[in-house]
Amino acid sequence: METSLTALFKEYNKLLDSQFFNVNDLDYSLVDYHVQLLKSIDVVDTGCISIFDLYQRKHVYYSPKYEKVLGWNPLRAMSDIDYTNNLIHPEDLPAMIKASMYYISFGFSMPDKTKSRDYKTIYDYRVQGLWGKYVRIIEQQIPLEFDKSGNVWLALSMLDLSPDHDLESPFRGRLVNHKTGELFLFPPNKDLPKVSASLSNREKEILSLIAGGLISKEIADKLFISVNTVNTHRQRIIEKLNVSNTYEAIRYAHEKGLF
Repeated sequence: METSLTALFKEYNKLLDSQFFNVNDLDYSLVDYHVQLLKSIDVVDTGCISIFDLYQRKHVYYSPKYEKVLGWNPLRAMSDIDYTNNLIHPEDLPAMIKASMYYISFGFSMPDKTKSRDYKTIYDYRVQGLWGKYVRIIEQQIPLEFDKSGNVWLALSMLDLSPDHDLESPFRGRLVNHKTGELFLFPPNKDLPKVSASLSNREKEILSLIAGGLISKEIADKLFISVNTVNTHRQRIIEKLNVSNTYEAIRYAHEKGLF
């Protein structure tokens, strides 16, 4: 691997080292429980599922679907982490590591790490698929189990082919609070100019309601629209203002007198 990539992995592992695990507190029967459950889901689901163990720093489950959907060898993926890293597009891998560190730092900084179960990361990137050809995939990750000290122990990944077949666009990542609809985009784009004039009246209305403390479900009920529509507006507001989350959007809106 390139020196810069090696440095990124070193920084990534240093971040994971900030969690201290007592192996006696880890109940590995839970891994067996989840694996059996996921195997039953794998029969009917079209996506690929895996479990990553943050204590052992390796995958403890890779569904057989990886071979059918992407042509990957699940057993090799579990025993050799470099195997899957080498299948990620070389332009997307560094960005993916940086995004992972960005979001893991966010979760680790919470006073109660178990609150991170309210969030999921969504990564959109390119990998080698069947016959060695690049394809675009969407991967969602959520915390699955915590140890007795509240450390994130097991993480669940759900991966599927993206309906977007664009192989020119780079890695894209976001963190979503599935309870509130709050979004954190990666990269944050903090240094880009903001374009408040591009916000529609509906987007300004929704941003005002968010500033008033309403969550997506409450906004949807108030405006007689779906939660998905509210969350779509949230994402567009963030993208248009070039901020990393709606809290920054609210602060900017107050500064510019949009409310």
